[in-house]
Amino acid sequence: MKHLNQSVSISMVYPILKTLVHKGFDPDSFFQDVHVDPALMANPDARIPVTELERIMRCAADYTKDLYFGLNQGLRLDFADLGLPGYVMMHSKTIEDALTAYQRYNDILYSGFQLDWEGNGPDLVLRLSVQNENIPMSRHCVEDMAVSVLQLINKLANRRALVREVHFRHEAPDAAGDLSAYMNSFGVAPLFGAENTLLCLSRDILKQPVLYSDARMLKVFETMAEESRADLYASQPFSSKVSRWITENLPSFFPTLQHTAAHLGVSIRTLQSRLREEGTTYNQISVQVRKEMAQRYLERGSYSMGDIAYALHFSEQSAFQNAFKKWTGQTPGQYRASLAESQS
Repeated sequence: MKHLNQSVSISMVYPILKTLVHKGFDPDSFFQDVHVDPALMANPDARIPVTELERIMRCAADYTKDLYFGLNQGLRLDFADLGLPGYVMMHSKTIEDALTAYQRYNDILYSGFQLDWEGNGPDLVLRLSVQNENIPMSRHCVEDMAVSVLQLINKLANRRALVREVHFRHEAPDAAGDLSAYMNSFGVAPLFGAENTLLCLSRDILKQPVLYSDARMLKVFETMAEESRADLYASQPFSSKVSRWITENLPSFFPTLQHTAAHLGVSIRTLQSRLREEGTTYNQISVQVRKEMAQRYLERGSYSMGDIAYALHFSEQSAFQNAFKKWTGQTPGQYRASLAESQS
C-alpha cells in the first residue's frame, strides 16, 4: 500500500560507509567517485530516493569487487545502524514483539520495505518485500536485508536461530556454483529464482525473550519513535495519510468517509477537495487498499475466502469475489491457483 514516497533515511547509507572502511577503502574517495554530496551525508535528517540507495549499493559492490557485498554488510549490522527502530527492538520483551516493532517503525528508515510473517506448524516464515515491485531492487540490497533480519534475531535472542530454508527472487550470482558465502550466512543453501524472498525458521524463536529487554527504556524509545514517525508522515501527501488510516483500521473496522474526515480533523468537503487536488478520491484509495490487502492474504495461502471477505468488511463472500474479479480480471480462486502454478 502507498504510505510514503519511496525514500530512505540517509542513515541507511552509513552501513555502506562502515563496510567500506572495514575493507580498507576511503569512503570520502568513494562518495566523490560516485557523486554523492558530502553535505548530504552530514545531514542526519536527510532522505534520499530508494533508487539512489540502490545505486550507491551497486557502486560499492563494484568499487570493492565484492560479489557478496550485501551479505557481508548484513553480517556486520549493529542496533545503532537502525537508530530508533533498533533501540525499540533491543528493549522489546520477546522476539515477536521486536519483529512487530520492526514492522511498525521501519518507515522511519526505509519507506516501502515490508516484513511479514506467519506461523506454519513448527515453522516461522518471514517474507521480505517492497511495496512498489516496479522499482528494481539489487541483489545486494535484498541479501543485505535478509541477513540483517537474521542477525537482529540472533543478537536479540543471544543464540543462533535455526534456519530451515532461504528463498530469493533473484538468480544466483555467477560464481561457478559456489554457495559457501550463503552457507556461512544462513547455514543452508538458498533457493534462487523463487516466487518470494523469505526466511523459514523454527517457530519457537518468536517466544524467545530478548536479551536486552528493559520496559522503562522501551517506553522512552517507543515515544521517540512515534514522534519521529509522526513527523515523517506529516510531510506526506494527503492521500497517503488517508491510505494509511484505512490500512491501520482493517480488519478491526472499515472507516467511512465521515470517520476519515473526523480523524484527520477536516470537513468531508475539504477531504474530498484535497484528494481531488492529488488526482484521486476516497473511493479509489479504499478500493486500492482492499485490493492490495486481498492479494497479500491470498498470497499467504492460509486464509479462506470467507476469512478474507470478513477481514476486508465485505457483506458476504460472493461480494468479495465479485469485487476481486472486477479489480484483477480473476476470481480469488483463479488468482491463488495462478500463484501456486508459478511456484511449482
